[in-house]
Amino acid sequence: MKNLSMVPQYPIRGFRLSGFRDMAQFVDFLYQDGELKRGSLVALNAEKMLKAEEDAQTFQLINEADYQYADGISVVRCIRKKYPDAQVSRIAGADLWQALMVRAGREGTPVFLVGGRADILAATEQRLREQWQVNIVGSQDGYFSAEDRDALFARIAASGAAFVTVAMGSPRQELLMRDCKALYPEALYMGVGGTYDVFTGHVRRAPKIWQKMGLEWLYRLLVQPSRLRRQLKLFKFLGYYWRGDL
Repeated sequence: MKNLSMVPQYPIRGFRLSGFRDMAQFVDFLYQDGELKRGSLVALNAEKMLKAEEDAQTFQLINEADYQYADGISVVRCIRKKYPDAQVSRIAGADLWQALMVRAGREGTPVFLVGGRADILAATEQRLREQWQVNIVGSQDGYFSAEDRDALFARIAASGAAFVTVAMGSPRQELLMRDCKALYPEALYMGVGGTYDVFTGHVRRAPKIWQKMGLEWLYRLLVQPSRLRRQLKLFKFLGYYWRGDL
């Protein structure tokens, strides 16, 4: 299922990250021979890695994922420092999701969407169908009870989905992906956080120039100062970088 033999692997602080030089290489790898791979995708940034160090469940969920990739620029810089010859780029989860949706529309891949508010989910479905003719075979907003999980898993399996994206935030989305995959392993599962909100224009991402400079985190902080406490925790990760404790 994984077939990672042709993709460089970079161990960083107990995690195993797959290195891709750009988005196109990653998408081509996932769609190798025209068929979408199975398994699960987990994006890693400094905040999530620090949380995993403090929480055994989060650590296990990440390491159980089939494909771990660098979503945060700080993680990319750590890879480049530890492995100077690495040709690896930051691949934002929101951008990867969109690129995979473009390919899914072209290939006719059956897609199931989970998460978000009902109105945002409906807008996401409509735009995906209109813009890229994505074959959406089912959806479920993020407001369901624990008792409804088994019924949701049965719906996903019955839909024949090959790509399941879950926008519920961590670790809730990773827990759902793990449990659904155990019942229905015939799909690629991807946790996408707030991607539906960004895609439908309800949340604004940093301008491209900020993204290219690796300062998307700073833009989010300026727009949402309440994130300051979360951001201060990242100094611990900065310490790892400067000490080479990678």
